[in-house]
Amino acid sequence: MYKHFFSHVDIPPQNINILDGNAPDLAAECTSFEARIARYGGIELFLGGVGPDGHIAFNEPGSSLSSRTRVKTLAYDTILANSRFFNNDVDKVPQKALTVGIQTIMEAREVVIVATGAHKALALEKGLEGGVNHMWTLSALQLHQHPLIVCDRDATLELKVKTVRYFESIERAGTDARTQGPPLVYRPKTYMPAPIGVSKSPQQPTPASTPTKVPKDLRINTELSQSIEEDELTPDSMSSRMVDSAIGGLDSTLKGELMFDRMGARVVS
Repeated sequence: MYKHFFSHVDIPPQNINILDGNAPDLAAECTSFEARIARYGGIELFLGGVGPDGHIAFNEPGSSLSSRTRVKTLAYDTILANSRFFNNDVDKVPQKALTVGIQTIMEAREVVIVATGAHKALALEKGLEGGVNHMWTLSALQLHQHPLIVCDRDATLELKVKTVRYFESIERAGTDARTQGPPLVYRPKTYMPAPIGVSKSPQQPTPASTPTKVPKDLRINTELSQSIEEDELTPDSMSSRMVDSAIGGLDSTLKGELMFDRMGARVVS
């Protein structure tokens, strides 16, 4: 990341935050990363790519759309795609990776995904024209307020012609989410990861310390008795069995308005 990106932009080194895949405690590293994002006020712009199978970041097909930064097992297609960084030796590619989750990306103020080449065409078609599906995690951006897909002509080969023409008309008109939708605003971040090593319930309640339950005002009338004539069922409602209920006695009120009969009374022999 530093060689191919950070060294080419004007970013102070102290502002670079990358997940450490060599950390001794990977779960703690992921939790710390989410805490840093929340502490800095969230992600303003998420810039990423998309895999041929439609994954963004390392959120492989089948990832939870509510996931956050975590350890993720890589799909074989992703391992093959990244083998170019390991002298094309698949055996040298790590089987797992640390990645931000889909929910982490969705909370960014803006999301930009770059897709180039015909091998990304199917992913783009599933992500834009298909429904929201955890098997194509790019599709989650359909629910984002300010997403942007940057692609070349080859990446649109699987899209419908009218889809391509529509987005081209938007580009020519200069209208997008910034001009058609609400203005960009920071959303409050309510997610705060729990500190590592801190138990949420330090002491289990014991029978002696368990507070006494306060009885409810609502009581069930178990002494209800109704006469049954000629083996006929007497319809009633739950309200007639409630004591001190606001709708108690509803049946008696409606007694003169409702008429119950048997199906046998309607049959003419």
